[in-house]
Amino acid sequence: MKKYILDPIYLCFRWFIGVWSECGKTCDGGVRTRIVLCIRKIGPAEEETLEDNHCLTHRPIEQESCNNQSCPPQWVMLDWSECTPKCGPGFKHRIVLCKSSDLTKTFPPALCSDHNKPPVRIRCSLGRCPPPRWIPGEWGQCSAQCGLGQQMRMVQCLSYTGQPSTECPESLQPNTMQQCESKCDATPISGGDECKDVNKVAYCPLVLKFKFCSRAYFRQMCCKTCQGH
Repeated sequence: MKKYILDPIYLCFRWFIGVWSECGKTCDGGVRTRIVLCIRKIGPAEEETLEDNHCLTHRPIEQESCNNQSCPPQWVMLDWSECTPKCGPGFKHRIVLCKSSDLTKTFPPALCSDHNKPPVRIRCSLGRCPPPRWIPGEWGQCSAQCGLGQQMRMVQCLSYTGQPSTECPESLQPNTMQQCESKCDATPISGGDECKDVNKVAYCPLVLKFKFCSRAYFRQMCCKTCQGH
């Protein structure tokens, strides 16, 4: 009976150790891995994988930490502000901080690289602004202490931000002056007095023209002018 002698090399169990992968991080501690298998040669160019307990030596590690050095400070951006002003060309702003890689510490800006600092201001626009318009003020006091007079007010052309402007259409400018009437203290005329115009009243023709004779005060002050009207 023919006997086969098994080459001792085929009874050798050994660990197959692959190459390390690249580190998962460049700083602040990453992880790299490799393949570790228990194998046995079963032919001149053939091997088989076995359970780890077939390899009697200590199993090599297949994972380890790497690049444990601290990362340099980095720029951290906060949210953009609203566009200012609310219409037309404007800008948005944001705060940019130099922080530690774990974001727990804030450093002076000089510790972060200046060439890659994010912008802190950008242009923006929220649409065309409303045109300037006329803004009238309150009417002033009547120029006459008694009877007809005039009163004035200020009218300004202002932009939507309240700044003076020269772009308001003149055709739409409100009146800056108007007629006014101040109430006078009535001076009754006794029944025996002659019907006449009071000398100090110089506007009786206007009273007649504007049909004020129907009012008791003007009829008394301009008695002669208002007779028959």
